Formats: sequence, C-alpha cells, structure tokens
Amino acid sequence: MTRSNAGAQPHTATHSKSAGGDKMKPLEDIRIIAVEQYGAGPWGSMQLADLGADVIKIEDPTTGGDIGRYVPPYREETDSLFYESFNRNKRSIALSLNDDEDRKVFDRLIADADIVYSNLRGDVPAKLGISYESLRHINEQIVCCNISGYGGEGQAAKRPGYDYMLQSAAGWMDITGEPDGPPTKSGLSLVDFSGGLVAAISMLAAVHAARRDGVGTDCDLSLFDTAISMLTYVGNWHLNEGFEPTRTPKSSHPSLVPFQAFEASDGWLTVGCAKEKFYVRLAEVTGDPRLTAEKFSDFDRRIENKTELLAILDEIFAQGTADDWVGRLEAAGVPVAKVKSVSEALADPLVEERGLIFDTTHSRWGTIRNIATAPRVGARMQTNRAAPQIDEHRAELLAELDIPTTSKGA
Repeated sequence: MTRSNAGAQPHTATHSKSAGGDKMKPLEDIRIIAVEQYGAGPWGSMQLADLGADVIKIEDPTTGGDIGRYVPPYREETDSLFYESFNRNKRSIALSLNDDEDRKVFDRLIADADIVYSNLRGDVPAKLGISYESLRHINEQIVCCNISGYGGEGQAAKRPGYDYMLQSAAGWMDITGEPDGPPTKSGLSLVDFSGGLVAAISMLAAVHAARRDGVGTDCDLSLFDTAISMLTYVGNWHLNEGFEPTRTPKSSHPSLVPFQAFEASDGWLTVGCAKEKFYVRLAEVTGDPRLTAEKFSDFDRRIENKTELLAILDEIFAQGTADDWVGRLEAAGVPVAKVKSVSEALADPLVEERGLIFDTTHSRWGTIRNIATAPRVGARMQTNRAAPQIDEHRAELLAELDIPTTSKGA
C-alpha cells in the first residue's frame, strides 16, 4: 500500500482537530510514527506534537515501554514527571517490531504516515527494518529519521551515545567551568535537547521535500554532529587560526570585555557589553571615572587591559545588591540579568506573560504543570494532553486502521 501524494491532504482523524473551530493546527496534517525513548528523541517529536502533529509512540511491551517512564525521583509505576516532560500531546500503542503480528499493525500505520522517527543506536534501525529501503514498498514518500549518538555508518554506529558522553567527546566539558576546576558538564542536557531540535528541523525539511518530489528519504542524524556543529566560532577560530580555547573565569566571553558574571553584595549578575554603546552606558551608570580612562576606550584596549578593568568592576559591583544593579543597568539599556535559581526563573512574571506554563490533566496525578516548548506559530496552542499511558490509544488506532480489537494484543 503506497500513499500516493498523501501529503497534499491533511489527516482526517477526529482526535487531531482543533477545539472550537475548523482552523487547523500548523502541523495537524503530519503523522509521525515514533520509535523513541528517553530524552533526545521524545524531545524532538514533542516540538512537533505541540504544534499539532499526530505523534504515535511505538512502545515495546517486552521492555515496559519508554525507559523514560521509570526515571526517578518523581515516579509511580509506569509514570514519571521525567516522562511527562517529553511526551505530552502524543498517542501510544504497544508493539514489538520483532513480533510478526505486531509488525503487521506497524506496517499499516506506516502506510498512512509521513515520518518514522527513532532515536536508536546507529546500527539498530537497519536491523529493525525501519530504514527507507525497508519501508519504501509500503509508502514511497515515507521519511525515516533516526538520531543516534554517532550516526548510522562505520564502527562508531555501534557506540551508545548519551548527552554526558557527547559533551565530553565534542570538547564542551573541556572549555566549561572555572580555569582551576575540573571539566564541567552543562547543568542541562543541552546536546540531547539540541539534537531533538535538529531532528525536528530535519523531519520538517524532509517531509517538505517528500511532498514536493513524491519520494521519501533517510535522515541519519547524530548527537555527535550536533555537538560538533555547535562549536561554531570557537571551532572556526581553531581550524583557521589555531586558536586553543581555554576555560575563562566567571564564565567570561573569550573576546569581549566586560561580558561575564559579577558578584554583587548578595548574589550574582551577568553583564555583557557586546557593543561600544553598552560600555559607555555602563560607565555612566556606575559613575566611576576610572572606567572612562583611555585604556578602556574600545574593544581592543579593554581586552589588553582586562585584568585591571575587571578588578575595578568587581569592586564596583560588590558595593550594591544584584537587584539594584540589574534595575539600574536595565533602565540604561545595558544587557544584564540576575543569576537566578530555577525557582526564581519560573516565578519571573515574563513566564506567565509569554504563556510558558500550562496545565494538563493526568489520570494518576490530577493536574500537572508543564513548561511550553519554544517553537511558536501564531498564538500558542490552547489544547494540550498529558503524556499517554502505555498502549493507551490501542483501540483508537486499531479502529482507524479498521483492524478488529480482537486481534492479538488488543
């Protein structure tokens, strides 16, 4: 069964229609079959689910489904707040791709899908038969996207890859932290999250091409590629000029001064003078004549004399509170922010103003507070569902496929 130019028409399943009218969500006509688990994969597909894509999670019943369900500390049986953070607005069906009957159901789902998405070790998709060559006879336009640790080719394909390892392997940890401290991982799983965003972009581009050309493709993505690509200017400096990045004190920028964290009398703030006008304003706010000396008058001079300049600024900022300095510098148009705790950040009035927190209703926990994803098309989506239970949507999906619910596993 080949889906001929299926992308030209939106899916008509009633579960995906927007509440209160005929206006479709931006990605309502995209269906993703997700063989995903844990962080990077589910994070990528949730970006699209939050924009209306129909994401159908394939969860292996022989392993208890997505391993993210069992991540502590906030976990009860097969539900965890970790899992909730990556899987809302999706549907779930339990299928083992190594079981003949389950595989028939999977293939039926593929026939009316746009994407098969996975985040499996690089050599696994081919073994499971979820590459384009394996599935094109079912759906010529299918896009098969896998994001692994190190890609799907060569010996590295067999390496398991996790965020922590990738931050190590791509040089991130070596340039993060204080100069006299150990190599330091980011406080968040930024390679995983960035990899998920890379996957979301790649899926949308591949579906666009498939609908235009009538032929699908494979997307062989990797967290290693993601992390290396994000070295950006630091990597380019090294490749072209032999620059050797080193850790800098107080998270300071390698080439802009001042652009770093400063300690106030009761906490920390960050100040960044990325333009000359910002430094002029900073000097005016402090009222300290030492900052207007000729030796601090432009980017190059400030770099040459940064030890002396930063000592002066350390002395100045220590004389006031973080909130006071942030208020004064913001009023003057200087880029500045208080270094906040997670609690303080989520309590910022801008979080509510931007609609970044919303509630979903969960069968076990009642109301769950959620943090919104960042992609946005017009107004934020107002209808959101909690992450699915394992196999929650079996009956619904089998009905859509006209498969009797008395079939195996139903």
